Amino acid sequence: MKLHNKIMLGLLLGAALGITAHMTAPQAEWLAWFNTNVANPVGQVFLRMLLMVVVPLVFASISLGVAGLGDLRNLGRVGAKTLAYFMMSTLVAAVLGLFLVQVFQPGGGMDPLVRQQLLDAYKTQAQGLQAGGTTRFGIDMLVNMVPRNPISAAANMEMLAVIFFAIVFGAAMTLVPAEKSKPVTNFLEGLNEIVIKIIDFAMKLAPYGVFGLIFYTTSRFGWDLLRQLGMYVALVLVGLSIHGVISLSVFVKVLGGLNPVVFWKKARPVIITAFSTSSSNATLPTNISVGEKDLGLPPKIAGFVLPLGATMNMNGTALYEGVTILFLAQVFGIDLDIGQQAIVVFLSVLMAIGAAGVPGGSLPLMMVVLATVGVPPEAIAIILGVDRILDMSRTTLNVTGDLTAAVYVARSEKLWSPKSVPVGEKS
Repeated sequence: MKLHNKIMLGLLLGAALGITAHMTAPQAEWLAWFNTNVANPVGQVFLRMLLMVVVPLVFASISLGVAGLGDLRNLGRVGAKTLAYFMMSTLVAAVLGLFLVQVFQPGGGMDPLVRQQLLDAYKTQAQGLQAGGTTRFGIDMLVNMVPRNPISAAANMEMLAVIFFAIVFGAAMTLVPAEKSKPVTNFLEGLNEIVIKIIDFAMKLAPYGVFGLIFYTTSRFGWDLLRQLGMYVALVLVGLSIHGVISLSVFVKVLGGLNPVVFWKKARPVIITAFSTSSSNATLPTNISVGEKDLGLPPKIAGFVLPLGATMNMNGTALYEGVTILFLAQVFGIDLDIGQQAIVVFLSVLMAIGAAGVPGGSLPLMMVVLATVGVPPEAIAIILGVDRILDMSRTTLNVTGDLTAAVYVARSEKLWSPKSVPVGEKS
């Protein structure tokens, strides 16, 4: 059985058995024993495997991403346009997600008693995991972004400081002679690959972890939480659809000069591959093939923009993270002010850039954002059971967003024209 089917089976079994236990024997001693000694520990092992790679993943991925931009001094306009498009489209997605959550309040309206039980349940689990430093937008936050000691900042989960250090470290690497920086680059690339493998190990435990987490949650809170979860899933899917059908189509038409209907028809192989693999990296060969053969993009543009996009341009991930963080804040009754929401947008964009292009790659980084704005990071357990379908959907938006960027850059450089798109479909 494929992993995503196992995860879905774990979700369904955990939810069904948990609700049954909640309805028939909510106060039973055996249920308390099972939750304490089996369900919750299995789920916590899975979560902790994700959490333990947060710091090395953030540092390695962001440092490498910034260091890789050193070539932009030679690439000039192409690199600048590519980055500007990535930032613009990802920012639009993140803001759209936050807007939808504010309007529809999927995490609001929860029974105060259930909310208090949730707070009690996750307060203990999240002890020691809160990010250090202030989460209020202002002078103190800007000062605290510059760490006195990056090792101490990492140990205390002061992730804004870790991110700042990673950006400065990566920028400094571009100014060092290549022969001296190459060993560091090799080390960071190796570290990044190792961390991704650890995430793979964790995802193999996901079916059992999801079963334990969902059973633990539903056996304690019943239908109340599941109803909120259904609203959350629907809102994420609606947000992804709006950004894809409207935002990206507008970008393709206005900036790329291409009929959006033609674009989406040509992109079908990319959509199918991304949805089935949930991996931007695994979809990259298909994306390049579609860009060059089906859309007729110049190889030097497709070969630069699309691999960079697979690492840096995560529209769907940014929208998903923004929705998830505000949803969990609403569930826990945590009111985020405008400054904190601005931090959520900023970190959603930045963490989306740093997210590994593999299934589940954004989960550890999202725990960072949760901790930074004062939401217990292990509250992510609430949404893990339904993450698979959302992962498939946001990956699809990520990779098609890369393709829209390549269309824009190629046209703006006058290296491609919408009229050159082949009429026949080569899929």
